[in-house]
Amino acid sequence: MASQDSKPAAGASGPTQCVGPLYRSESQKPSATVSTEMNLDNVTILSQTPQLIALLTIIRDKNTERGDFIFYSNRIIRLLVEEGLNHLPTVEHDVTTPVGRTYSGLMFQGKICGVSIMRAGEAMEQGLRDCCRSVRIGKILIQRDEETAQPKLFYDKLPEDIAQRWVLLLDPMFATGGSAIMAVQVLKARGVPEDRILFLNLIASPEGIKNFTSKFPKLRVVTAFVDQGLDEKNYIIPGLGDFGDRFYTV
Repeated sequence: MASQDSKPAAGASGPTQCVGPLYRSESQKPSATVSTEMNLDNVTILSQTPQLIALLTIIRDKNTERGDFIFYSNRIIRLLVEEGLNHLPTVEHDVTTPVGRTYSGLMFQGKICGVSIMRAGEAMEQGLRDCCRSVRIGKILIQRDEETAQPKLFYDKLPEDIAQRWVLLLDPMFATGGSAIMAVQVLKARGVPEDRILFLNLIASPEGIKNFTSKFPKLRVVTAFVDQGLDEKNYIIPGLGDFGDRFYTV
């Protein structure tokens, strides 16, 4: 768990904190760059634990080989999916244990599906499948129009009954938010209520988050990390480079 006292560090891109379990003193905790805080009700940032920071450190490293990049990215994706599932509705449900006792628990209510924003978002599909058996997954392809420099919808294939499902929208990198905004517009046009959309993301920019949530205040964002910001080319900094290239290209 991260300490609440953040401080700037020389050469660091974002706030730094002492990171570690509560029972350790501050002097026993190493300092690391942690997520930028976003004081928005519909944004959830994963707890900045030593495990998460260590995983992010590996995938941010330009010298990390593709096999390791895939393995450790998948671990973070699994954490994101597990947290995303916490935001789905549940109802009370009693079961009888093998020793004949009653356990008062919960069960998920409603159907879900995943929708990946191609191609990088497809890297998050397996993490969803690992958590949700037989989950249906749709796809949306959005690319930049060379003439207008604006995002343009090129392809979508979605479950026919998507309007009756909770949608986990998948995209690992979230810079300006243009692609995600268009993807949500596509989902809403297919009848998906805004408050039934959960956007799962590895690394985001503050600018993208603010723009996205101001347009869609009823959906929820679950991200592992909000970086310092965008550079003059709208690249996330410090970022991790092109996620799709590093995940799919040898």
